[in-house]
Amino acid sequence: MTRNPLGLRIAGTTLAGVMALYMAGCSKVEEPARAPAASTTIGTEIDDSLLTTRVKAALLDNIDIKSFDLKVETRKGDVMLSGFVDNQDQIDHALAIARGVPGVVSVSNGVSLKGAPTTIGTKIDDVVITAQVKAALMVDDSVKSADIAAVTRDGMVQLSGFVNNQEQIDRALEVARTIKGVSGVNNQMTIKK
Repeated sequence: MTRNPLGLRIAGTTLAGVMALYMAGCSKVEEPARAPAASTTIGTEIDDSLLTTRVKAALLDNIDIKSFDLKVETRKGDVMLSGFVDNQDQIDHALAIARGVPGVVSVSNGVSLKGAPTTIGTKIDDVVITAQVKAALMVDDSVKSADIAAVTRDGMVQLSGFVNNQEQIDRALEVARTIKGVSGVNNQMTIKK
């Protein structure tokens, strides 16, 4: 395993940012939940954020994995990897790395293969589509968009994350499909335990 000092600095900066956000969020008044969901404590949420940071750092530390193409989300120690990579070996390697991080209870694979290379224009289109999907999810009152990650590859949008119920999944998929340029939507969302 190759050490990457930049990856460690990024992980440290990310950790500091996560802690600042959680500290700032402690005084925030939360909206009441729209549907009953399994609750977590602030301690569990912080543990999950730290675990997410450790998994991201471990992935960044490995030169064989294009970790910037991967999303990492954690809920009660369950880690979900999603995004797009070049080949199955990268998926297998990323899963093995995530499983090897202390504190990880389980790892779900939501990673897809990229397929054919894309042009710069397509990459820009994908970034725009992702931004539009995220914006549309954010303004929709029935979707808790902070729990949903979106990434786009060749017009195919992948939604991942831990949500409260099936209705949120269905609505998020519906919203994403309405965005111009979306060729399809891949659901990698999971209902919170």
